[in-house]
Amino acid sequence: MNGVEQRIGRVALSGGTEVAYATAGSGPVLLLLPGWVSHVELDWALGPQRRFYEAIAPGRTLVRYDRPGNGLSGAAPEGAELADLELEVIDAVADAVGADQVDVVGTSLSSVFAVRWAARHPERIRRLVLYGGWVDGARLGDPEAREHVLELVGTHWGFGSEILTDIFAPGADAEFRAAFAALQRSAASAETAHRVLAAAYAMDVSGDLGRVTTPTRVIHREGDRAVPVQEGRRLAAGIAGAELTVLPGRAHIAYVGDVDAVVDAMRQGLGLSRSTARFAPLLTSRQLEVAALVADGCSNRQIAERLFITERTAESHVDRIRERLGLRSRAQLAVWYATSIR
Repeated sequence: MNGVEQRIGRVALSGGTEVAYATAGSGPVLLLLPGWVSHVELDWALGPQRRFYEAIAPGRTLVRYDRPGNGLSGAAPEGAELADLELEVIDAVADAVGADQVDVVGTSLSSVFAVRWAARHPERIRRLVLYGGWVDGARLGDPEAREHVLELVGTHWGFGSEILTDIFAPGADAEFRAAFAALQRSAASAETAHRVLAAAYAMDVSGDLGRVTTPTRVIHREGDRAVPVQEGRRLAAGIAGAELTVLPGRAHIAYVGDVDAVVDAMRQGLGLSRSTARFAPLLTSRQLEVAALVADGCSNRQIAERLFITERTAESHVDRIRERLGLRSRAQLAVWYATSIR
């Protein structure tokens, strides 16, 4: 999938809310549900996240979406219950891409929604992979800690996004933490983020597990700071025939830490061969120079002056870089460089 440009589509729910979804690649549909807040365009530009997509999806049409209130999607209907709305979104997106059956990857909160959808629509899922998920959201920390995080998110979203980044991605470098915190704020308002997080703490799928008949792989990191590994074990124990893979590491975000191990486990759960993608950018040294200057905010004229080339050549370099990486804008290229090149 390296260099593939994603395509943005839209589908309307029964109440008129418009949901944005992205497709990339070719082959049977792999539906990757959003784990937390999301923005299908900005997620695609975040270097580690993009490389994760490229590694997990060769041989598949990767489909992602923004739930209502997130990213490019319309506002969530007033008073809508998040779990019911999410199930309608999954149905609508799967129908919009013309897929009678899909492979499903649920991460974090979307693991819960994936379980519920699988319990209700076993005929539509070939294989199910759950990463960093849980059975009962009430077990994600003690009540005081949950209330504290909810208050920060609702009233101090800037600081709250930074706190969540520290919880989700311990050990990540400063550039990634800053980019991911900013992405969360761009993806959702404080009100939406608070609503989604509150729903995560309230979700309990213990009554759904026994109705999941899809071949399932549960993946969890042993030291996950956001979701205790015991919840992953409970997920696997509750789904008949589910296989459990416990990996070392503390990061809750799949594309932080030893990403290769996560990707390999996911692809194995999907019945796919090991990915050959190992996250190396495919740019020439000159293109990397140009990308660095774009990330510094330089115009084509300034790039030309710095590198002693013509402005038209500079523009051509930028266009070829965006085409190779499948990015739409200079802003996306700047984010890709900041989070991809060390």
